[in-house]
Amino acid sequence: MHELAYTRSVEYFSIDYGREIEQEIVIIQETLDRLPALLVHFPSRWLALKLLEQDLEITHQVQVYDGSENLLNTVQASIRHLKSVFGEDVDTLIADRRYGWINGLVKETVRVSPGKQVNFSDQIDKIVTSRFLGIPIFMGFMWLMFKFTTDVSAPFLDWIKIVIEGPISRWVIGLLQGVGLAGTWVESLLIHGVLAGVGGVIVFIPVLMALYMMLAILEDSGYVARAAFVMDRFMHTLGLHGKSFLPLILGFGCNVPAIYATRTLGNHKDRLATALLSPFMSCGARLPVYVLFAGIFFPDRAGLVVFGIYLFGIFIAILAGLFAKNTLLKVNKGSYFVLELPPYRVPTMKSIWYHMWEHTSSFIRKAGTLILFSSLVIWVLLSIPAEGPGAFGKTNIEHSAYAYVAKVISPVFNSAGFGTWQNGGALISGLVAKEVIVGNFSQVYNPVNASSAVQIIHIDQDLKQIGTGFLKATVDTIRSLPGIIGIDLSHQTTPQQNNTWTESIRASFESSSGGFGRSAALAFMVFVLLYTPCIATLAAERQEFGAKWMWFSALGQLTLAWLMAIAVFQVSKVLLL
Repeated sequence: MHELAYTRSVEYFSIDYGREIEQEIVIIQETLDRLPALLVHFPSRWLALKLLEQDLEITHQVQVYDGSENLLNTVQASIRHLKSVFGEDVDTLIADRRYGWINGLVKETVRVSPGKQVNFSDQIDKIVTSRFLGIPIFMGFMWLMFKFTTDVSAPFLDWIKIVIEGPISRWVIGLLQGVGLAGTWVESLLIHGVLAGVGGVIVFIPVLMALYMMLAILEDSGYVARAAFVMDRFMHTLGLHGKSFLPLILGFGCNVPAIYATRTLGNHKDRLATALLSPFMSCGARLPVYVLFAGIFFPDRAGLVVFGIYLFGIFIAILAGLFAKNTLLKVNKGSYFVLELPPYRVPTMKSIWYHMWEHTSSFIRKAGTLILFSSLVIWVLLSIPAEGPGAFGKTNIEHSAYAYVAKVISPVFNSAGFGTWQNGGALISGLVAKEVIVGNFSQVYNPVNASSAVQIIHIDQDLKQIGTGFLKATVDTIRSLPGIIGIDLSHQTTPQQNNTWTESIRASFESSSGGFGRSAALAFMVFVLLYTPCIATLAAERQEFGAKWMWFSALGQLTLAWLMAIAVFQVSKVLLL
């Protein structure tokens, strides 16, 4: 048995083994936290890696501790998960990452003699990691990613919207009429609570699938590590180094794993600074809001607007990083950086699908739990009369308890051009999860309306409509692929949002902004980008860095978002005249 006690507060060297392996390491470490006797003799991360590598000596030593059975079961589950994703043994994957780190160290320290033959990977790296071409190439990949996300996914977005507002809504209404519940609060609950709230969010699943697919391709190909290498020089201006760029990239998918990914950074101040900057990387949950507003107010330039919002988040992160570097978090200039460069790989369809479905299914589960719960709470508040006449479920929404509460905070957004109770209420709900904002708008503006006429359901016709719509969306998606590089085969612009509720949003913003609806929409998107992250991200910040820094992040971002929204509205009013 090891006699040397290990102090967990000591900072030590660590290699980043990639998102999938790092997530499993975190899971095992959380199990280890419940076995403090083990951690007296073994460093938590080191032990997690040894168990993943199935080191027999360490496994035998661990087995003598009480509670080790649950730990070893967790390890086996992680091993099976990683093998199903990569198709290789975990010890091979870990060794591959270690050799990648050695390769990165060699690239940092060894100069190749002129004329010496280099391999194909090195030849690519000469271009991709070039001091002059590296950043433009990175920006080009980012542009392609968001162009793909907004344009290529649009046909499926429209298809899901039509299915929800057409066949599904008819089936629900017809079923309610058949059981004698038409016109009751149950109808209002299902139509204006579930279909409007959850359905309004589910519409954007194709957008998120496109985003996660592109992120998976960039990560599995080995390019993300090169991007961090390219950004190293730039990250130094923020008092960080290129390794901090990897958690920030994860933030484009979700800020929660980005916070946990900072565990791979050895220095506590580096970890804290990176975690505080991560929420400025616009997560996938915010993307439906951007796509909705860009489609309403900038239909011909939706991709460019969404790309600009993401770049603006990076720009604000730069300013925040410079501020932190010179005030709150002065860093140790002796900090080193060696980045592992994994070999280039051709991403497999299995791996891409797994990563894409992993994140999308998480979103769907959230739609079935958290978003559903939020939608039901909003429906209850919309159904309760607080002002004027009415009864439960039959009150004017402007006189509802929801509107009453939202009206209290909405005036603070008047200077930003979107000071209506609808917007104020949506932003409050966004604290739960940012995608709830879209469902909130869908509920408030009532996109699905019940009909007093008897619904005659034709299942065969509805299924035919769904099937032909899917085929058309697939064809339109294929035809739109060349549009990413400027070749238009679809003869269409980005579809405009022209249904009742989106037109109501347009009219509301035009009215609240005094005729500057597009400026107010930009300000709203900037506020969503910057304001307090969701409760899951706040919980991760509290777990990793304590309540003080969690509140600093929450209140600081809220204040910054409010100031920037006002600035964007006032400046863009002039620029968009």
